[in-house]
Amino acid sequence: MITALLIAAGGGVGAALRLALNGTVHRRVRPEYPIAMTIINLVGSFALGFITGLAGGRVVPESWALVLGVGLVGGFTAFSTTSFQTLRLVQERRWWMAVVNSFGMLVVAVIFAGVGLWIGRIL
Repeated sequence: MITALLIAAGGGVGAALRLALNGTVHRRVRPEYPIAMTIINLVGSFALGFITGLAGGRVVPESWALVLGVGLVGGFTAFSTTSFQTLRLVQERRWWMAVVNSFGMLVVAVIFAGVGLWIGRIL
C-alpha cells in the first residue's frame, strides 16, 4: 500500500516537473517543432533505462525502482501529448516535422533508454 501511494506521489511530482520544463522551454523559445516534449521524453527514456539498470544490478531496491520509474518518470513523460502534437503537425501539413516527432523521437528514445540501461548496469 505504501509503495502504491509513493508511486502516485511520484507521478504527481513528475507531472509538475513536466509542466515546469515545458513552460520554461516555451517562454525562452517559440519553436515550430515541439522541442520541449522531445526533451522531456528523451530525458525520461534515459532515466527509466538508468533506473531499470540500477534495479537489475541490485543497486536500487525494486520498490524504489517502481516509485521512480513508474511514478516519477511515468508522470514526467507524455506519449499522449506527443501523439497529439504529431496530429497537429499533420493538420498544419508539416509532414516532415510530424514524421520526426513520431518515428524519429521513438527511435532516439529507445536509444536513450538503452544507453541509460547500459550505464545503470555497469554501476
